[in-house]
Amino acid sequence: MGKSFEQYQKQKLISSYFSVMLSIALVLFLLGILGLLVINTKKMADHFKEQITISVFLKDEAKESEVDQLQKTLLQAEHTKAAIYVSKEEAAKQHSEEIGEDFQDFLGYNPLKNSIDVQLKAAFVTPEQIEEIAQNLSAKTYVEEVSYDKPLVGLLSENVKRISFWILVASGVFTFIAFLLINSSIRLSIYSKRFIIKTMQMVGATKGFIRRPFIWTNVKLGMLGALIATAVLAVVLYYLDKNFPELELFEDIEILAVLFGAIFITGILISLVCTFFATQRFLNLRTDELYY
Repeated sequence: MGKSFEQYQKQKLISSYFSVMLSIALVLFLLGILGLLVINTKKMADHFKEQITISVFLKDEAKESEVDQLQKTLLQAEHTKAAIYVSKEEAAKQHSEEIGEDFQDFLGYNPLKNSIDVQLKAAFVTPEQIEEIAQNLSAKTYVEEVSYDKPLVGLLSENVKRISFWILVASGVFTFIAFLLINSSIRLSIYSKRFIIKTMQMVGATKGFIRRPFIWTNVKLGMLGALIATAVLAVVLYYLDKNFPELELFEDIEILAVLFGAIFITGILISLVCTFFATQRFLNLRTDELYY
């Protein structure tokens, strides 16, 4: 009879530990998915920003050496992702292909200008910085005009700020919810051992001595939960990368490593903090309050 009860207690304990570990793993997995969303939202925003083109139209009398020097200077600049020279002949050919007919047959000449199309790095695509770059280029004597889509730049910057703000808010809310869910699981686990805690306290054990095994046990569960969450997240990433290679999910390995490390550390920290306060609560209760 005693052996059977002992086995029952052991199974109940294992079940309790398993439920805590599973809860931690599930919550951390959801946080990891949110982290991936944040990373890829930034990547997508950067992709759209880098499609913005500044067209530097050159005067017909611009010397070849001046054009070459300008292109080299632009390519070496920290804000430039690409600087492509487009001759007036190439521009005319592209325009004819777009409209489906050769406009030079009607005009009798090519009105287009030689130009350099400049694509900026995402960090420099703001209305203020693009305007400053455009003014610097316009100041050159052999530059006819500098053109870019101002309304599009302003709209893109505004939308990126708005989306980033709401993603930040969502991240904060989900992190808080994750803390509450993990805290509830750990508190329920410790609640079942409240009489053991009080018995140890009554025979003279210090609060630190009583807390230590609970903290260490739940930290280990947090670590296991975090490992499970990262493993499942890695499988999901692999599946998505295989089926949607255009997402380039494994392009930034360092960022993914930081994300996985953050999940692991979050699992440990939340388990530690929640266990500390849960055990402290039962340590501070009177004996008659344990029944409520």
